[in-house]
Amino acid sequence: EQEPRRAGWAYGTLPGHPECGEESFLVDRTGDGTVWLTVTAFSRPAKWYVRAAGPATRGLQHAYARRCGTTLRKLCADIPQP
Repeated sequence: EQEPRRAGWAYGTLPGHPECGEESFLVDRTGDGTVWLTVTAFSRPAKWYVRAAGPATRGLQHAYARRCGTTLRKLCADIPQP
């Protein structure tokens, strides 16, 4: 998805991955220059060891989403504001 103030991408897991699911990323830039990153993910365990990890797996996914936001902030810091 590409729009003047919006871009997004998504991916799904491939056969053999420890989890079965999809993740999407949407970056919005508002009229005042504020940037929003929305990460949407859903998954279910596809391997026994992921099921055994239980809630720890969800924590890792949340940490990854936070890292994406931190990276986006760093990238946007160098972009001139309109």
